[in-house]
Amino acid sequence: MSTVITSQDGRARRALVTGVSSGIGEAIAKRLLAEGWNVVGFSRSKPAFAAEGLIHKEVDLSDREALAAALKKLESLDAIVHAAGILRVGHLGELDPENAHEMWRLHVDAAEQIVEALVPSLPDGARIVLLGSRTAGGSPGRAQYAATKAAVVGMARSFAIELAPRQITVNVVAPGATDTPMLRDPRRASVAPKMPPIGRLVRPEEIAATTSFLLSEGAGSITGQQIIVCGGASL
Repeated sequence: MSTVITSQDGRARRALVTGVSSGIGEAIAKRLLAEGWNVVGFSRSKPAFAAEGLIHKEVDLSDREALAAALKKLESLDAIVHAAGILRVGHLGELDPENAHEMWRLHVDAAEQIVEALVPSLPDGARIVLLGSRTAGGSPGRAQYAATKAAVVGMARSFAIELAPRQITVNVVAPGATDTPMLRDPRRASVAPKMPPIGRLVRPEEIAATTSFLLSEGAGSITGQQIIVCGGASL
């Protein structure tokens, strides 16, 4: 049985995790629940798992008004993890601006909206983790996606500077090729992932473990950083 992590007022700590219905968001939610956190999960579809301590809200994060309404109903939080994401690919000459807009809204605008709405009520010492990507450094066929994930890094570092006096940390976890449904999406068939040097894909549970550490007391001095988890692909 896991030890319940408690906040300063003695209650179990509560985290908002987006994208909990699959992939990395699901793995993060499960990890935090196993560690004794309460989790409020935002996603468009219901997760395939249920657990004590999980409250799921069906929210389309691409809908600004729907997200605003959901955020207003939240009780006190100790952490924010924005893991929801999509991947649309395309090479020069075939780029679709709608794909760029869709990814920007979900990866950048939604993150900004969530933090902007919730940071006034976060306690000092709270944690914020945004999911980035190793692709933020550039990758053929993924220019639009890379641009949004690079923006996430710049935004997180800016937030981190502003929130440091409150000891609220803001970091980016940037996975390489990870074994998730997004990786197997047929719409990315023209841009196949490369196997990392370790000989296998990154596991969602490994991203969850990194995120969990960044939410822990031991990570209180880590802020404004991009933690790349890529199985050696960036070497």
